[in-house]
Amino acid sequence: MKILDRYVVRNFLVGYAIAFGVLMGLRIIIDLFVGLDEFTERADRGTMAVLMHIATYYGLNATLYFRDFAGMITVVAAAFSLGKMVRLNELVAVMASGVSLKRVIVPIVFLALLLTGVLVIDQELVIPRLADKLVRSKDEVPGEESYDIWFIADGKGSLICSTRFDVETSTLYRPTIIKRRRIGDSIRWQFSGWLSAKKATYNAQTRLWDLAEGQLIEKDSMKGIEPVDSYDSGDLVPKDIPVRRQARHKTLLSSRQLSALAMQKTKIKDLAQLYSERHFRITDPIINLIMLMISLPILVCRDPKAMKSSVAVSFGLTAACFITTFVCKIFATEVVFYRVMPELWAWLPVGIFLPIAFLELDSMKT
Repeated sequence: MKILDRYVVRNFLVGYAIAFGVLMGLRIIIDLFVGLDEFTERADRGTMAVLMHIATYYGLNATLYFRDFAGMITVVAAAFSLGKMVRLNELVAVMASGVSLKRVIVPIVFLALLLTGVLVIDQELVIPRLADKLVRSKDEVPGEESYDIWFIADGKGSLICSTRFDVETSTLYRPTIIKRRRIGDSIRWQFSGWLSAKKATYNAQTRLWDLAEGQLIEKDSMKGIEPVDSYDSGDLVPKDIPVRRQARHKTLLSSRQLSALAMQKTKIKDLAQLYSERHFRITDPIINLIMLMISLPILVCRDPKAMKSSVAVSFGLTAACFITTFVCKIFATEVVFYRVMPELWAWLPVGIFLPIAFLELDSMKT
């Protein structure tokens, strides 16, 4: 690595650390200011316990905040590092030595690719492993969570309902399971039976739910009520239940889990959400790189007097890309032009801003 590369890398990493600390810190402080009363609802446990709960909550949710701000942090870090070089007239010296300014931004692009890999690891590996903890609200104490469950589809298509699911003991209280079977290859399902119990406790060894006073009624069966000791929920395990109980939590699942849910062919609205999320998993890292490629040519200016306007234009284009992506995520699950087109909306920001990034690079004065 050349001296110039090491210098640019050091400036970028310092800027990245500052941008990471500022943006993540602001996100946490604002959220803490708004939700502090929820944390203090369990003040009877002691001040230390409350502080530990706050630290644990935001330590886990930092993975989500990084996912949301990764692209913006990279752009701010690039602006910081290049702005410092412009202010000290270092880019003029680089050009005078015969080095193209495109060569200057190569280390930044390389580091951005590495950090995009970190983002993908965070989204596909880290967040899915922590998903059951990330769904906790601020007033829920770890180990004491309980949820009501309504019509969660398991791996066999059956719908599970329960008045209370205790996370600590992996127990469903008064569960009711509506058994279904698919009609051919369509998305339609047919009722096939009814299963109820006093409680159902998940057995990690057998991977079955042990039922207390389980009763099964099969449709079109002459046997009447049959006693049942266990139930197989397929790929649905207790860790997945807190995540699957609300549609908005699907963003915490990995691409593999989203594909498995899409194979169940549930309602059109749910399928649109799944397909949208799957495609945005691919386009989000690309969009983050596009935002950087849009901003870099503008930031590489030789006149310190023009730096303020360059930063304004750079952040304006970056904000336009960010807002466009946000709007596309909203429309991805809605009926537009009489159709639901999640694939189109996921790739639309790439189609709009990727040509702009190439034009900016081509017009860059080196």
